[in-house]
Amino acid sequence: MYLADKVTALRLILAPCFFIVYMLPIAGHWIVPVLWALFFITELTDLIDGKVARSRKEVSDFGKLFDPFADTLVWLTFFLCFVADRILPVIPFLIILYREFGILFLRNLMLKKGVAMGARKGGKIKAFAYMFTGIASLLASSVQRLWGIESSYFNIFRYIAWGFLCISVVISLISFVDYLGVYRKTA
Repeated sequence: MYLADKVTALRLILAPCFFIVYMLPIAGHWIVPVLWALFFITELTDLIDGKVARSRKEVSDFGKLFDPFADTLVWLTFFLCFVADRILPVIPFLIILYREFGILFLRNLMLKKGVAMGARKGGKIKAFAYMFTGIASLLASSVQRLWGIESSYFNIFRYIAWGFLCISVVISLISFVDYLGVYRKTA
């Protein structure tokens, strides 16, 4: 494993940590900064791993598949928490879930043909949309944990999160069509 792959692997540890802390049945204001730290570190590792791989000339087929896999695991974990907390609606989450598994399936089919399909431009744009959805959702969650669901700020951030989630769904479906086109060219 290259250094970049080790940074990516850190996300596979941070995602379940986020889930565990998020779902703790105990109340406490300390949870909010811990969740933000886990979210921030996870996002930071996503930025760092690619830069490390390119700067050290350690871009590999394994990394091209491992990084998107880690991203998928992270975002599905984050979104699952927010859906369970009723911050995000379930139907758009399911669309994203199906899209992500569809992309993983396409990557496996391409790998059988000897092609490691890494992230494409649409996938990177989708990642930014996911990030904004996550930030707005975590803001809603933070307000809910600190001031309660009755806070008007909770609904404001929840509706902002819904908006970003809808944008994310559209972008993710467009990028799926792009990935599908790449697959068809190799068929």
